Amino acid sequence: MAAVSNPMELDASLGTARPEPPPTRFHWVHGANIRVDPSGTRATRVESFAHGVCFSREPLAPGQVFLVEIEEKELGWCGHLRLGLTALDPASLAAVPEFSLPDLVSLGHTWVFAITRHHNRVPRDGQLEAEAVAPSRPAALLVEPYLCIEQFRIPRDRLVGRSRPGLYSHLLDQLYELNVLPPTARRSRLGVLFCPRPDGTADMHIIINGEDMGPSARGLPAAQPLYAVVDVFASTKSVRLVQLEYGLPSLQTLCRLVIQRSVVHRLAIDGLHLPKGLKDFCKYE
Repeated sequence: MAAVSNPMELDASLGTARPEPPPTRFHWVHGANIRVDPSGTRATRVESFAHGVCFSREPLAPGQVFLVEIEEKELGWCGHLRLGLTALDPASLAAVPEFSLPDLVSLGHTWVFAITRHHNRVPRDGQLEAEAVAPSRPAALLVEPYLCIEQFRIPRDRLVGRSRPGLYSHLLDQLYELNVLPPTARRSRLGVLFCPRPDGTADMHIIINGEDMGPSARGLPAAQPLYAVVDVFASTKSVRLVQLEYGLPSLQTLCRLVIQRSVVHRLAIDGLHLPKGLKDFCKYE
């Protein structure tokens, strides 16, 4: 099966973006304890702490982000979500391994990393590890509307996890915009993508709440189909897929951005004369 063509990279000569990829979905092949909802966008581990490995239904296109939001947590287990890519076709597996690490990785052509509470940014050459863990942050993460990773430019807004509005949400909103939401917390958003290189290989990048962690793995076979791997492991119980807009934003997204920038905090959205669906979209997304 040929690798999917690149739909997101900007055409420098025309100044336009190529067509967007289809919506992401979970594969029907998955771990024994996983249940995928009928839409293919939510994966839940129904028992134990293992057998939670999931895959993307289709290979990713270069620069396409497979983005999940943590929906449910489960107390009593040690460990968190695991994320990565594989060149193995899920449909060809005789059985889905119990764990992504080390079982699936040991099959070869698979690159998976455990997301930790303190996972923030991979140190760059010459950078101290302490600086990578606690980098200086801008006044607001969303001031820069695009996240640039190598040759790709990705709208940042939906990459960032936010709290669900509640009694004290107005006190927390700025914290979430500053991206201090722990990577393993509920509502945190984590994504994986690959960026081809001129030598025919690719770099794998992991994104956590709108921040690029840097190349997590190099030398991936860019010419082969690469599927996303999400291991709903241990304390992570349920995740849902978040769809991104790579081209021009939709009218709904533009309305949401204008509304969010015009209110003091998200609780004020309830007082606006807007349809409930748009209010919820503005508060939760």
